Amino acid sequence: MKKNIAVVVLLSLLFIACARQKTQGNAKAPDFTLKTLEGEDFHLYDYLGNVIIIDFWDTWCPPCRAEIPHFIELYSKYGGEGFLMIGIAFGREGKDKVKSFAQEQGINYPLVIADQKVVNSYGGITAIPTTFIVDKEGKIVEKVVGYRDKEFFEEKIKNLISR
Repeated sequence: MKKNIAVVVLLSLLFIACARQKTQGNAKAPDFTLKTLEGEDFHLYDYLGNVIIIDFWDTWCPPCRAEIPHFIELYSKYGGEGFLMIGIAFGREGKDKVKSFAQEQGINYPLVIADQKVVNSYGGITAIPTTFIVDKEGKIVEKVVGYRDKEFFEEKIKNLISR
């Protein structure tokens, strides 16, 4: 019995470590067209040539809420230098809640509402925030599950912009 518990604990810790681990690869970021909060089409591949951060989040998620001020600052600083920030909200509390939250926070980057197709195309998002860092060629260079500080993302943005 004690061995079974130890195995379960070890497997649980391994799963948590893997879930928080950033993954790298050369897979092309799946294209999508989603509606912005204003009802306009947002087509990801229109922005190839930019460094892109795609953040899956929601209004009820504390770590998501903690990252958003960082993303606002980074988009203000690097938005004119070949960087695009895109927030994909799950909208569990509804589109109106996302819209009011965005206004309250002063979100200055495009926000869209997720659909099942985009969630599936990005590997099935099982935890939020889940953030994808995409290079100028549209390749996912990193997937990050969980909160990271502003400096983490700023370093990635600066390195990819300068390539």
